[in-house]
Amino acid sequence: MTKLPFYEKVGYAMGDAAANLVWRGALAYLAVFYTDTFGLTAAAAAMLFLVVRLSDGVTDIIMGMIGDRTNTRWGKFRPWILWSTPFLALFMVLSFTTPDLSYSNKLIYAYVTYIGLTLAYTVNNVPYSALMGVMTPSDTERTSLSGFRFAGAFAGGLLVMGFLPDLVAYFGEGNDAIGYQYSMYLFAAILIALMLITFASTKERVTPNIDESSNLKSDLLDLSKNLPFIVLPLLAMTLFFYYRDIYSGIFFVIIMGSMLILIKRLIKKTPKNLGGTQRDMVDLLTNKPWLILLGIGFLTMMFNGIKYGTIAYYFKYQVGDELMAGKYFIALLLVSILGALSTSYLSKKLGKRQLFIVSLLLSGLLTTAFYWVPKGNVSAIFALGCSAEFFAAIMPTLFFTMLGDSADYSEWKNGRRATGLIYSAGTFVQKTGGGFAGALVLVVLAGYGYDGMDKSTIAASLPGMQLLMSWIPASFAFAGAALMIFYPLTCKQNQQIGNELILRRTPLAAA
Repeated sequence: MTKLPFYEKVGYAMGDAAANLVWRGALAYLAVFYTDTFGLTAAAAAMLFLVVRLSDGVTDIIMGMIGDRTNTRWGKFRPWILWSTPFLALFMVLSFTTPDLSYSNKLIYAYVTYIGLTLAYTVNNVPYSALMGVMTPSDTERTSLSGFRFAGAFAGGLLVMGFLPDLVAYFGEGNDAIGYQYSMYLFAAILIALMLITFASTKERVTPNIDESSNLKSDLLDLSKNLPFIVLPLLAMTLFFYYRDIYSGIFFVIIMGSMLILIKRLIKKTPKNLGGTQRDMVDLLTNKPWLILLGIGFLTMMFNGIKYGTIAYYFKYQVGDELMAGKYFIALLLVSILGALSTSYLSKKLGKRQLFIVSLLLSGLLTTAFYWVPKGNVSAIFALGCSAEFFAAIMPTLFFTMLGDSADYSEWKNGRRATGLIYSAGTFVQKTGGGFAGALVLVVLAGYGYDGMDKSTIAASLPGMQLLMSWIPASFAFAGAALMIFYPLTCKQNQQIGNELILRRTPLAAA
């Protein structure tokens, strides 16, 4: 077993602290920035979030393939962290900048900068996530590393989510547009420093067997022929989610039914009749642990994303104290760090699957209680929110370490390991869930008549905010708990698979 040094775990955690300056900043504040400062309508912002998810469906998978096929003296995944960091910092600033443009040009600007931000995040975070899978072959060490990672993630989130309202007020002096822009200059500088620490302090140790039967150029060409498998289901989901009418529903059913038929035909083909990309797809589609985790990742991100996307609105209008949202975020993220660091210990006691189910149920139940909190009862809000957040913090920590287990399972079963592709799916469903969560928040608010530039619409939208803090996110947690019951890998099986893979790799390492 490869035991990782403490400094390397901390160094790896710095990368997610940096990434979460972007991820949690966008998750928590981009919606309210677009509607209340930038000047977009809630409906237009919702469509923006959904459309960007379509590009993510392709770029995440492409980045996973590129990462798997990258070979440098620095490794497969570490170089991409270094190369992408300046672009991530740049688009972080641009996305929170308000140019003096007409409404239509502002909308175009928002699309360009948000797509740029998500693309830069993909190029950075897909390799970063996959790096966990090659730092150590031990599933227990990966669980510990995942705990450090998400402690770092929550610490980065604490900085941006906890202090952004005060920084906007400080830098802007009443001008929120300037306040947001100057705050992002500060966070961009911190992001660059933290990413450099991650690059310098980590090491790739697991070297899977390289598939010489294909190359990146041919596989990308192969992928382009199979784009309908990715784009059409996302398009059908997006249209049905946004319009929710009979026509979008029929289109959704037709596309999903057709995809199931095509997938069954693809799986039945012999390996020699499949291209490199198709072989990767078949490996994933026959990997039951990975398929279940794909659904779990989406559901848990919807659960967390809806709550986080509503908090700024909730405190601004339901509580009546906009700056208190920052203090609430600080409280949540301090609890989240404890939850992330407790995951390794608790998973040893309960097992990963059982701990995941317990966390989903308890966090969901505590979240539903928000529905009955009297308006302005800040003590009850903080108590319920922090209690639910401890268990919610365990979810992403377990999710990414279990993705490593599914990568081991794929290599054990098929003799091929596409770590980057498996983790790219993990980051994709998280971003998709985050995008759909942000869009759902805006769709619900729009349904209640909310207009951030018209204060007369606020009172009618308060019941929607109450639902968005309680029953709506909790329903996704309960669905996730039901799905996790079918997850097949136990701790004993993971250990056996890991030991067998070490024996298989030994001759390669010796050669």
